[in-house]
Amino acid sequence: MAVSESQLMLSVGLIEKDVNGDTLWVWCYPSVSTELREVLLRKCCLTLDKIVLHTFVFGQYCRAWYYISTVEVQEPTVLKKVTHFSIVITAKDFNPEKYAAFGRVLCRMYNKHGTPVKMMEGYIAVLTKGICQSDENGSFLIKDYDVRKAYLAGSIKDVVSQFGMETIILYTALMLKKRIVVYHPRVEALLEFTRALPALTWHRKDWSILHPYVHLQDSELDNLRSCTGYVAGFVDPEVTNRSDLFDVFVNLPDSEITIAQHAKEAMTMGKLHKEVGHFIIQSAEDSDRTDIQVIKDISVKTKEILSNLVSLAKEGEDTKLTLEILKQRHFPPATENFLFHLAAAEQLLKI
Repeated sequence: MAVSESQLMLSVGLIEKDVNGDTLWVWCYPSVSTELREVLLRKCCLTLDKIVLHTFVFGQYCRAWYYISTVEVQEPTVLKKVTHFSIVITAKDFNPEKYAAFGRVLCRMYNKHGTPVKMMEGYIAVLTKGICQSDENGSFLIKDYDVRKAYLAGSIKDVVSQFGMETIILYTALMLKKRIVVYHPRVEALLEFTRALPALTWHRKDWSILHPYVHLQDSELDNLRSCTGYVAGFVDPEVTNRSDLFDVFVNLPDSEITIAQHAKEAMTMGKLHKEVGHFIIQSAEDSDRTDIQVIKDISVKTKEILSNLVSLAKEGEDTKLTLEILKQRHFPPATENFLFHLAAAEQLLKI
């Protein structure tokens, strides 16, 4: 267990804001590239002109996850010239709850001792033993944080409650590996909403599509463009005008979903979508069903669609689907269109 964890965690770093209002990257172990350091300073709320304390944010950049825990310095402390600091953990795995808990322990250590040495000891203890024990600062045990819990922590019921029948647009976009951009001025709202969306395509269990906190900066946008499909969150309202970045745009404060003009053909809705949409709503609105049960219901429905697609593909060469095979079935145009694009997304299409 500890060996695999040592392969997941990549680094720990420290950012401080001092009494003069300067924010500096002051320490890291083992190392962080200059490019990533710039990104992390931007994500850290301490670089904002007016501090709005985001106690915990997370995101992804160049296939590495970052988790930033930020605190205001509390008395008693040896940190006399520091007003706030952030602990930054980078890792290969998506598990916000795990790294938020670990970040809190490291923050307490630094507030008490005022030296990165104690933090490095805690970090190495987790790397080697999977546990960081400290009587006064709390303990952290890696095996308490199962990745499946992280995947299931978002609420699909909340998504359906907000968007109703339009949830089918999000489901379709995810199934077809389209680009979804979500806007909200509050980063916490973005993190909560976006992390739930990959659960709509549970059969893939792929949270690497999630980029919950992106700035309109060239390096970050280039990183985003290198992905085939994604769910990306932005706090900058300017993203509304950036249709080059999305196929589907979600305005979270206004509860509006828009399909970009260039994506309308692939995203045409028909009878099948209506059926699946009603099915999702029925499951999500059932007060007796938990979020986990709703995800399971949607997953079972998705597997039905995929197994039908696979059985059609078996009629083709190399168990690949062709447009001709689809046309022979006389599906309604919107269903045929959806199945064609879905076969491409699932790599079942004969090119």
